[in-house]
Amino acid sequence: MKTIKYFTATWCGPCKAFKPIMQEIAGEESIIVEFIDVDEQQNLAQQYGVRSIPSVVIEENGVEVDRFTGALPKHMILERIS
Repeated sequence: MKTIKYFTATWCGPCKAFKPIMQEIAGEESIIVEFIDVDEQQNLAQQYGVRSIPSVVIEENGVEVDRFTGALPKHMILERIS
């Protein structure tokens, strides 16, 4: 099972623009997207070493397999997941 941790913040302009894409991906079958506000969950952001947002961490069975910072087009994200 693939899980995407999407690190974001309410004040982040690029995060606001990227959120609809992440919401679309969250609607895909067999993909779980966790929306994580770095201000509300600072410990989790620190645990994952997130220093810039938006950041995306892709995990498979609880193990990190990929990560990127910044917004990407939906098709590129889906390629990275598969």
